[in-house]
Amino acid sequence: MMKLYLSYIPLLLLLVSCNKQQPQTGLANVPLIPLPDEIVQGEGAFHVGERTSVVLHSAKPELKNTARQLSTFLSEFTGREVSVTEGKKIFQRNTINLKILTDDSMDEEGYQLMISRKKAELIASSPEGLYRGVQTIRQMSLLCDPGEILLPAGRITDHPEYEYRGAMLDVSRHFFPPEAVKDYIDLLSLYKINMLHLHLSDDQGWRIEIKSWPKLTETGGITEVGGGEGGFYTQEEYTDLVKYAAERYITIVPEIDMPGHTNAALASYAELNCDGKATELYTGTKVGFSTLCTDKEVTYQFVDDVVREISALTPGPYFHVGGDESHVTELPDYNYFINRVKKIVESHGKTMIGWDEISHADLTGSDIAQYWASSENAARAIEKGARLILSPAKYCYLDMKYDSSTVLGLNWAAYIEVDDAYAWKPLELSEEIGRKDILGIESPLWAETIETLDDIEYLAFPRLIGHAEIGWSRPEVLDWEDYRNRLASHGQYLDRLGVNFYRSELVDWE
Repeated sequence: MMKLYLSYIPLLLLLVSCNKQQPQTGLANVPLIPLPDEIVQGEGAFHVGERTSVVLHSAKPELKNTARQLSTFLSEFTGREVSVTEGKKIFQRNTINLKILTDDSMDEEGYQLMISRKKAELIASSPEGLYRGVQTIRQMSLLCDPGEILLPAGRITDHPEYEYRGAMLDVSRHFFPPEAVKDYIDLLSLYKINMLHLHLSDDQGWRIEIKSWPKLTETGGITEVGGGEGGFYTQEEYTDLVKYAAERYITIVPEIDMPGHTNAALASYAELNCDGKATELYTGTKVGFSTLCTDKEVTYQFVDDVVREISALTPGPYFHVGGDESHVTELPDYNYFINRVKKIVESHGKTMIGWDEISHADLTGSDIAQYWASSENAARAIEKGARLILSPAKYCYLDMKYDSSTVLGLNWAAYIEVDDAYAWKPLELSEEIGRKDILGIESPLWAETIETLDDIEYLAFPRLIGHAEIGWSRPEVLDWEDYRNRLASHGQYLDRLGVNFYRSELVDWE
């Protein structure tokens, strides 16, 4: 799905030259992002040549897709067929070997990559860990010239710092078709992001088909910010997105924002309003003016139907209920609503996530609050036993402008340059937030000002890459100058993928 038309891309001068005879740098100097846990440098390099094959040492069906993805990538990159074989008992010469080992000491997403002159061996304790290691191989390859892949010898041992490493895409303010979302998923996977949070409803549009409430898309899905034609995902299209993400070991987290940010639903069904009158469709960008009627039983039947249908299509463990900026909902009504919705979410087998305002309700240790604005809310959530996803707006909101000259984006939270997006520390956000309280981090991209995949890429990259490293790599190894130097090489990497990224003047792009 990615824009990887390698045969039409001219050869580029790279920091990591992949001359067949001898690489100019060893494994320790390959500019990988996220930075692996441990790198031990070896001697020489493994050449992916005409007779190289990918060998799968496992009968697990899901691993066949990972092996095929790797072989397809290597074949396209080198212009030579790299086949997949199965069932070899030993690691043979000129092979890239993928193997699952039962190892209690290895993290679920951890892997070990061992490269010699003769072969490469990728070992993990789970299919997910194996997939993360494949992305390391792909990064190493993309830093070579097309047609010649030389992997420096040595050993990489790696695992993530946080279990939740997410990106959020707002498809409600502006609608993005499935192919654009798939392209974004491809890019996320390369940087070991494992969650995609889809903001599926808001004042400006309802974006997923609900069969028991068809007017949500028939009426609520027909517009967007600025008055465009909007759009929505059929349940079949949404299921396909979930499957596509799962094949890349990314979990879809669906969000239906409520009780505020609900004008598209209120315009679709009059009975969801306290006065029984449908609202007008909305195409502006103001927030906080809408609310579901929290004391009507039909509201909770509506919520139950929506959560039930979406949960049935979403195998992941989470359901995001929004809960932010519900300014016209009285706090007792808000708390009553969140408490009832929490039970509905749990009745359909999901864990509730909500923006940090949900800390006012009766949270428990099974709930997750997403810290975006209020450290006081975050502390309250922790006191009630909830864990946090960290998305502080002044560091993590990808819809913020880079600086005052940036055309796309907003600036209400901050101008966020590439160094600002990287040089923050999760454990220094608040004295109340400890490591045990943090499930992970997420990078939200709101869509008031963006309409195309190019727009998504421009605001997300390269800031999202820095967030990916914060989520994956050990805190003690994070260093702006080191990261900046590695990121410089990824400019050519992103060029090869056709990504419309922001070329910050803070980085000496290769």
